[in-house]
Amino acid sequence: MAEVHRLFVLGRPTFDVDHARACSPAAISLLRDSGVQFTGDGDMLFDNAQVAAAIEASAGDAADGVIVIQSTFTDAEAICMIAERFGGPLRIWALPEPRTGGRLRLNAFCGLNLAAHALGLRNREFVPLYAAPERPGTAERVKAWLKASPLPAPVTREPRETASQAGEAALRALRGMRIGRIGEHPAGFDTCAYSDEGLDALARVRVETIGLDRLFDAARAVPEDEVGQVRADLADVAGIADVDQAELDRSLRLRGALDRLKAEGRYDAFAIRCWPETFTEYGGAVCGPVAMMGEKRTPCACEADVHGAISAYMLQAIAGEPAFLADIVDIDADDDTAVLWHCGQAPRSMARRAEPVAATIHSNRKMPLLFQFALKPGRVTLARISQAGGRLTMAVATGEMLDAPPSFGGTSGVLRLDVPAAAFLENMLGATLEHHVALAYGDHRDALEHVARELRLPVLDLTP
Repeated sequence: MAEVHRLFVLGRPTFDVDHARACSPAAISLLRDSGVQFTGDGDMLFDNAQVAAAIEASAGDAADGVIVIQSTFTDAEAICMIAERFGGPLRIWALPEPRTGGRLRLNAFCGLNLAAHALGLRNREFVPLYAAPERPGTAERVKAWLKASPLPAPVTREPRETASQAGEAALRALRGMRIGRIGEHPAGFDTCAYSDEGLDALARVRVETIGLDRLFDAARAVPEDEVGQVRADLADVAGIADVDQAELDRSLRLRGALDRLKAEGRYDAFAIRCWPETFTEYGGAVCGPVAMMGEKRTPCACEADVHGAISAYMLQAIAGEPAFLADIVDIDADDDTAVLWHCGQAPRSMARRAEPVAATIHSNRKMPLLFQFALKPGRVTLARISQAGGRLTMAVATGEMLDAPPSFGGTSGVLRLDVPAAAFLENMLGATLEHHVALAYGDHRDALEHVARELRLPVLDLTP
């Protein structure tokens, strides 16, 4: 007898809904071909009210498990609503998209990443799949996935004994670090939560809260000549004159506002609620200013991610140069690479030299200023002081950034990791790692081992 599963298709209207609607039916068709029957109509659910209604409509039906198709990025609230209501096997299929160099149309892997972390915090097992329905071999992968067990969590280990001057520099930077948290992290972003007590115990890190209104008021008060100087510093950025100039002005003012807040509060880093209010209430993107602040060694973490800010600051101190807090948005087992990306906020010193750094707009909100470029080739280290599974660890990975054109709009790089991409995917999702990782050029394993030992953090090695 065929198994019956509750089916939920998750999406967000700020992404490419037409493309998602073209991809999801192909996934559902493969599931049916594999013998699965469904409750639910397979319509895309765009908000929590629609998810709640679908849950109630399905609640009275007998089912063997739950299948969620992650058709675009979503936060983790919807998947947690589903997981809390229904027991039994929970399977999540996220849909990849081609690396076209244009807009990140779906960003579904990042949604899977957030879901994995949230489920890990709740001790809820799940079985992930990341596969394009149209690719050869996906039908066989789907059949295997339907029978698969949850991924095992990678085993953490004690840090190695190392002596590292760079690690000591990072420890000095972390101890007593001051972070300005501007706004609160978005709902469904458990990846960005933090504990004041935990940060104090870690390294006496202090977080001070700042209202978004204070940032916006400070931006509006930045003198015209200062805005002009920031713009003059961008003279080599291609296309700067082609974006909406009023929105550009508002964006550049955010750079001046962050400078002022930093001086007033003596902050080492910021964790900023970057959307939606910077667009919907203020009218300009903070992404470009974040890149400029990172270049000046003041990391700014998106989505008010305090641990992301700490991780970038730590890695910056180790490397002696800027760090980039990025999402992992694609992992391709066939060509053995991953893509690290963020809207447009990598420091410009990380740019590949084959093409100029260009000005662009936010892919969803359509406002400047963001930077557009591919990351330069070279050895890189990824790191995060992670709270995956509710336990602090030092997550580490290493690899080689390839000399490749942009995969998606904004700032992105194609990475060949030191383990096969398929193994990294399993390690990352099995560990339920957060969606932001800090990146710096160079191999900094010894320094990170040193920091982990001094802070008494087990090491989560994603590329052992």
